[in-house]
Amino acid sequence: MELNIRRLTENDWNTLCLWWEAWPEWVNPPKDFLPDNGTGGLIVEKDVPIAAGFIYYTNSKGALFEWVISNPDYREADRKDAIELLIKSAEEVCKANGVKYMFTIGRSKPLIEMHKKLGWTVDKVSSREITKKIN
Repeated sequence: MELNIRRLTENDWNTLCLWWEAWPEWVNPPKDFLPDNGTGGLIVEKDVPIAAGFIYYTNSKGALFEWVISNPDYREADRKDAIELLIKSAEEVCKANGVKYMFTIGRSKPLIEMHKKLGWTVDKVSSREITKKIN
C-alpha cells in the first residue's frame, strides 16, 4: 500500500492528541490555537495515520507550517518518506493558494534535516517560541 495525504478532519483530533501526549517535551495545543479549529492541515497515512501538520495562512504572501507531529508507534521504513510527503504537500497547497514564503519553527533534528533536504533555509542560531494567552 502506498502513502496517501489528505486534509485533516474533526475525526483526527483524538489521534493527534495521543501523539502529542506520547512525545516527550511536547504540549498538546488547544484546538482553537490551531487553524480551522484543528482541521486546517494535512495528514499522511498508509494503513494507519503517520504524520500531520498545520498551515496558518496570513494576510501576506507567507504562511506558517507548524505543529508537525508524527505517530510515535510507526517505525516502518517509509516513515521519512511520509514526513517528506507531508512537507512537500504543504508546499504545494500553499503555492496553489498564492503563498510565496513558508516559515516553520522546529527543534527536532530529523525534522530540521528533512527541511534542509527540501531546500528550506535553517538559521544557525536557535530561537524560542514565545506565546501568551491574552484572553
